[in-house]
Amino acid sequence: MKYRTFGKTGLKIAEVSLGTWQLGSKWGDPFDEKVAEETLKTAVSLGINAFDTADVYSGGQSERSIGKFLKTVSNQPFVITKVGRRLPKQTKEGYTRDHLSMFIDDSRKNLQMDALDMVLLHCPPTDVYYTPEVFQYLDEFKQEGRIKHYGVSVERIEEGLKALEYPGVEAVEIIFNMFRLRPMELFFQEAKKKQVGIIVRVPLASGLLTGRYHEKTTFSAHDHRTFNRKGESFDKGETFSGVDYHLGLKAVNELKKVFHTEDLAPIALRWILMFDAVSTVIPGASKPEQIIHNVKATELPPLSTSEMESVEEIYQKYIKNPVHQLW
Repeated sequence: MKYRTFGKTGLKIAEVSLGTWQLGSKWGDPFDEKVAEETLKTAVSLGINAFDTADVYSGGQSERSIGKFLKTVSNQPFVITKVGRRLPKQTKEGYTRDHLSMFIDDSRKNLQMDALDMVLLHCPPTDVYYTPEVFQYLDEFKQEGRIKHYGVSVERIEEGLKALEYPGVEAVEIIFNMFRLRPMELFFQEAKKKQVGIIVRVPLASGLLTGRYHEKTTFSAHDHRTFNRKGESFDKGETFSGVDYHLGLKAVNELKKVFHTEDLAPIALRWILMFDAVSTVIPGASKPEQIIHNVKATELPPLSTSEMESVEEIYQKYIKNPVHQLW
């Protein structure tokens, strides 16, 4: 495993970390505690020293499983958790000191931590970024010793840029992949100026960039790749990065020709790691085998200039219009 400096925290973080949205389960399937434990063990054995979770993942079970696991290892991974999505309605008025305090204390209990390593606001409404009091609350929680670091998880570039204006923000989690190129235009350079760490989420475009899917692939009724393709339940950018599934398949077929492989996942992750503004990328895993496969990205050589240019050409041809300006 290779490690990168995590912004102004000064911490060294694995360049491929573990996202735990699907920990111990597939989307919509029952949670399996044993599989979750084996997944976390495998991650640590491969040198992964950071987990990304949230209080809403599996109704808090993801946090609880990580908390239980942390008691079994001496070198404890850095845990990034997210709060805010438990609000019944996403409005800036919901982001009160009392609500955030409660969420943080609940996560501390779930993770069995006196102080959370890092808390991110979990894709709050855009108006929250224009509400300085919210960031003052986070500063206060840090001063109180309940959290060590904080940042934000964003949907839009605008939100990420606004978050950079708050001195206490140490990390921004953002969607970036071969089908979502806009962050590299301005956001990356601004984050580097402020020494803010970048956590890349949805790196495989909900699995589309693995190269495993085809026109006849079906997903379960409880899978967001079935019910949220047009943003019926939450921001459609979370599902296939907002790309039309069938159009995305055409672009994937072109990528397979460029890289001469049916297995795009390690290459898609290696492409992200070509950008030095990125601190870590957090592909999810529902079982140990997926982590082993994802970590292969760290062993690949840098992509060539020609390969990087080909990715952009395919993006320009299939994806950019209209996706580019939506987030």
